[in-house]
Amino acid sequence: MQYVKLGSTGLDISRLCLGCMTFGEPNAGTHPWTLDESASRPIIKHAVEQGINFFDTANSYSAGTSEIIVGKLLKEYTRRDETVIATKVFYPANMWEGSTKPNEQGLSRKAILAGIDASLQRLGTDYVDLYQIHRWDYHTPIEETMEALHDVVRAGKARYIGASSMFAWQFAKAQQVALANGWSRFVSMQNYLNLLYREEEREMIPLCLDQGVGLIPWSPMARGRLTRPKGEQTERTRTDLSGQSFYQGTEVQDGEVIDVVEAVAAERGLPMAQIALAWVLGQRGVSAPIVGASKVAQLDDAIAALGVELSTAQTERLQAHYVPHAVTGFS
Repeated sequence: MQYVKLGSTGLDISRLCLGCMTFGEPNAGTHPWTLDESASRPIIKHAVEQGINFFDTANSYSAGTSEIIVGKLLKEYTRRDETVIATKVFYPANMWEGSTKPNEQGLSRKAILAGIDASLQRLGTDYVDLYQIHRWDYHTPIEETMEALHDVVRAGKARYIGASSMFAWQFAKAQQVALANGWSRFVSMQNYLNLLYREEEREMIPLCLDQGVGLIPWSPMARGRLTRPKGEQTERTRTDLSGQSFYQGTEVQDGEVIDVVEAVAAERGLPMAQIALAWVLGQRGVSAPIVGASKVAQLDDAIAALGVELSTAQTERLQAHYVPHAVTGFS
């Protein structure tokens, strides 16, 4: 396993982050493809054995059961001081149960302070290494949010704070508010980046490069679309409504990109997943892509991608058919 610093921090993270949306009780929430504790166990165990020390979950994944499973299994397979645990706040843990009650979501001081305590309880730990805002809150002053996050860090409940998908102007505003008040600043950006969605190259990635913010892209393989020939379906792609919405209207153009991934993979004698992930790993500013795995073999593919180096010609071919996409992933 390779290790890098997260952005400009001193935190050592594995070059791959294991995304934990896959882990959770299938009957909790709307993701019937998630893995319960017994099915999650071999994947998390294998990840630790292969040197992955970076795990990303969220309070809302499978109504909080992802945090429960991840926290329990990490305790069994590794030491806390060797592990980097990241989770998120914004959506309520019970977001899939129906209507949301007041103060159950968002980034108010009340929501953040309640959210971190609930996440720590589910994870079974005294602190998380990276506490991230899952989305931008249009209904709470950013000053309130940043001060509350700073207080979480000062209380020792989080070592660092990070953000996820938002507009670049919002991220810049949040960072400036923190700087002006002497509060903790975001050290990472969990943005949406893959061969089928590259809109982040316009504003967010240059901003993060300039500010030394580490990129930990989510969905580097486009919800699995870049891991198999176009048109092939899995249970997740059939039931993942949000993922389907990301690519509506560009199916034909996206199919051309997928065809090139398939062709390059065949030429190299490698799985498509390794080619797609190698492209993300090669992008400037990327600290660690967040990879999901429902099988040990998928995790091995991701790890093998660390050793794949694309030629300039292959990279240009992979990028040649990209067309602009509607900005997405922010809600």
